[in-house]
Amino acid sequence: MYDQITDVPGVKVGNKENQQALTGCTAILFEGGAVAGVDVRGSAPGTRETDLLNPINLVEKVHAICLSGGSAFGLDAASGIMKFLEEQEIGLDVGVAKVPIVPAAVLFDLPIGDPKVRPDIQMGYEAANAATAEKFSTGNFGAGCGATAGKLAGLGFCMKGGLGSASLTLENGVVIGAIVAVNPVGDVREPSTGEILAGPFKNGIILDSIKLLEQNYQATIPAGSNTTIGVIAVNADLTKAEATKVAQMAQDGYARTIFPAHTMFDGDTIFAVATGGERIPVDVIGGLAAKVMERAIINAVKSADSAGGIIAHKDLPKNQ
Repeated sequence: MYDQITDVPGVKVGNKENQQALTGCTAILFEGGAVAGVDVRGSAPGTRETDLLNPINLVEKVHAICLSGGSAFGLDAASGIMKFLEEQEIGLDVGVAKVPIVPAAVLFDLPIGDPKVRPDIQMGYEAANAATAEKFSTGNFGAGCGATAGKLAGLGFCMKGGLGSASLTLENGVVIGAIVAVNPVGDVREPSTGEILAGPFKNGIILDSIKLLEQNYQATIPAGSNTTIGVIAVNADLTKAEATKVAQMAQDGYARTIFPAHTMFDGDTIFAVATGGERIPVDVIGGLAAKVMERAIINAVKSADSAGGIIAHKDLPKNQ
């Protein structure tokens, strides 16, 4: 077990990034298909194929999910994942073709690195081609390559976000896993202690974003220029409606670690997928999904490296 979403049977993850331009994408593959739901809680989302996941709609299973940087431009990466899966003859059989179903969500990383370089079809294809069921890199990889956190004092004072993952195994062998690209306007905090791990870093200290709000602080960044995007996976049997509920409950993991979460500056989105197995109560999966998502968010921040002049948690002065 790797303490990652790839501990869930039927899940593979591949990353591709441009470390100079500081952007990238992550392909999460379910080659056998997976029932999926989604919850979009932030007010500035960039998504693809989320309407399809509504329980009233026809398609039952997805074959991959794409998490990407590049703002709305980064949605192109999902087409690269589709191309890869079609070559493997994986997709919804419509007679004349097999159509891979690949929902996607993007985050805004354009101000970091080179804004003219964004995840595209080629990068998405390469991420899918690199997908593995084994341990993968976190921090400045995939969709977390250009992610940042703590921007209420302005982009010039943010800290490095990143890609994170975690998993939890129940006594009956059911595994719940999470992967997340952490790029919020708010702080990221350790839930058990309240310690701010990443936030506005100014004059050698991390500012408290909630206190900035109490001072009626007016952020100097554009609305919609952030977003935390993630996936919950479980090897259990869920309906689309149940997967949607799990995605909703997993948003609690955002709220326990990101202050503030779900703002007008963010497009916070969580997908939940079930690769099949035994029936487990939705409240069990959803409640634990929030816990696993918390740990994935903390992993993202703690594994990130300083880049583009932006300090990471691991490089903070010792008194932090």
